[in-house]
Amino acid sequence: MGRSQETFGKKDNEKKRAKKKTEKEERKAERQANAKAGQPLEEMFAYVDEDGNISATPPDPKKKRIIKDEDIQIGVARRTDDDDDDPVRNGIVSFFNDSKGYGFIKDQQTQESIFVHANGLAGGPIGENDKVTFEVEMGPKGPNAVRVKKASATPPPASAAPAPPAAPAE
Repeated sequence: MGRSQETFGKKDNEKKRAKKKTEKEERKAERQANAKAGQPLEEMFAYVDEDGNISATPPDPKKKRIIKDEDIQIGVARRTDDDDDDPVRNGIVSFFNDSKGYGFIKDQQTQESIFVHANGLAGGPIGENDKVTFEVEMGPKGPNAVRVKKASATPPPASAAPAPPAAPAE
């Protein structure tokens, strides 16, 4: 009277699930049989050779080099004191959108493009191709130009040597 409620697809899916389950149990049993628990410590060591590659053989003691802890650099190299003596930089405005209030300044020293916002302007409005002086502060998304001012048309005078004191009259 009634046909089985299971269709061919359901039976096939059930067989696949059972097969996956048995394969998983077999892999688990194989891993447990081949487990390396109880091995001597020396067999579990990995070594780094002189080229930085991982190997199973210990390195040759004749090729050993002594490296000082101070010489190891992880990440960014340490800054030296002479990197940024003068925080004020010079640059040229490469792009500035007055309606949105942001733009970019090309630093003349490093040739990198630095973001500038209208809130960072100190000496009035700026436009494209204006020569400016500015300072760089790190923002959440990278370096930002702050205290931006248009550079004066005439460069500041070079520091002249002081005049020698006048000789006293005798």
